[in-house]
Amino acid sequence: MTAKLDDEARRAALAELTLWHEVEGRDAIRRELRFADFNAAFAFMTRVALLAEAMDHHPEWCNVYDRVEVVLTTHSAGGLSAKDTAMARAIDGYAPG
Repeated sequence: MTAKLDDEARRAALAELTLWHEVEGRDAIRRELRFADFNAAFAFMTRVALLAEAMDHHPEWCNVYDRVEVVLTTHSAGGLSAKDTAMARAIDGYAPG
């Protein structure tokens, strides 16, 4: 079972993940991304979907045309875990410059 990050690990992760923000009222992080158009947004989501399947860890997300909002939390751990921070780093690598 994946463990929830302790306070020190959480602070360190959030300091590194500067494009991600805490979700008010939840132990989760979110990032909103913008793309050139719907096709670029959908291609990004496809890459993340393949990663999510490989990691067996799936994001909460919403897509409206050229925008994608991603929320990461580990439900089984009751909050933010190392799985979320690893996925956030990978998503940052997939995101447009």
